[in-house]
Amino acid sequence: MRYGCSWPQAERRRPPWWPADESWPPAGPPWARWRAMRGRFVWRLAVVLAALFVFAAGVVTVLLSAVAVALRLVQVPVGAFVIWWATVGLTILLASGLFVAARALRRLASPVADVMAAAGQLAAGDYAVRVIERGPPEVRRLAHAFNDMATRLQGHEATRRSLLADIAHELRTPLAVVQGNLEGLLDGVYARDDSHLSAVLEETRVLSTLIEDLRTLALAETGALALHREGVDLGVLIHDVVTAFRPKAEAAGVLVTTECRATAPPVEIDPVRIRQVVANLLANALQHTPAGGSIRIACELNLEGTRPREVSVSVADSGTGIAPEDLPHVFARFYKSRDSRGSGLGLAIARQLVAAHGGQIAAHSEVGKGTTIRLTLPLERPD
Repeated sequence: MRYGCSWPQAERRRPPWWPADESWPPAGPPWARWRAMRGRFVWRLAVVLAALFVFAAGVVTVLLSAVAVALRLVQVPVGAFVIWWATVGLTILLASGLFVAARALRRLASPVADVMAAAGQLAAGDYAVRVIERGPPEVRRLAHAFNDMATRLQGHEATRRSLLADIAHELRTPLAVVQGNLEGLLDGVYARDDSHLSAVLEETRVLSTLIEDLRTLALAETGALALHREGVDLGVLIHDVVTAFRPKAEAAGVLVTTECRATAPPVEIDPVRIRQVVANLLANALQHTPAGGSIRIACELNLEGTRPREVSVSVADSGTGIAPEDLPHVFARFYKSRDSRGSGLGLAIARQLVAAHGGQIAAHSEVGKGTTIRLTLPLERPD
């Protein structure tokens, strides 16, 4: 969401970069909440400053009166001694009030100073810094917001470092194979024939695929991925993907079937990107389905009353399944099971591409019984 857009416009669709663990749209415009907090904060500060001014004026008045009486600059009748003692009592009350006001101001300023000091540490790269949430409610909210920001920045930094390490790890293997084969060819260890050159070419294709996957994932996560939508018959698209994978499935001894209604309405999607999603899901299912197993791809219309609202596509295999502790992480970047031979980007890319279309994707699995991954897409283009 960019600055300057109206709040109703921001409610129309959930941005791809919005955190998955937070609801969309938010409870209200962020600036409205901060304006209310700022108003209460300024009101309290004004009350404290007004109290300080009244207390200071009273103390100065009493002191000047005492000095005038002591120097006999004014004549004080005997009955005025009652007023004098009353003035002394008022002075004590004013001093006490001044002390209380000072403590209140310190209670207000000290937590703000903590946040300012912590912000300096955060700017210097210390993402582990946190502040104690204390003081008035508005200041506690400020401290809580700062701690949330610091926690997210710390998580992003950890993700960035992990991503760099994962990329380096994934690039190392094909580069080592290419380097080893080329050195062998140059040193005469390997014959310069088609078989050895084909091995080098295959590794360059692996590198090219990995780099393109990283590029697609980066664009999708930042919301910069351009979608070229058009009305698409989803059944035909899935049939084309299955046809392309059928030789590989037959070689692996896996039966692939499809169940899609021929009369389903067209879906407003980017056919290239959704084809990539279905291909990733089918390739992942083939990888984890043993010989003699089966994969079923089905399309289903979800109705709102009598009117179709969205379409679901499920890819169900009879493979080994996913362990319960691994299931929540299957859509994370570079997350792979022990028997996986891929880069760990396929499902992460699928999730981002589906989210870019305004849809959702989820995985359900039982160990030893197989895995079902279901994606849901709106029939019409989100506003």
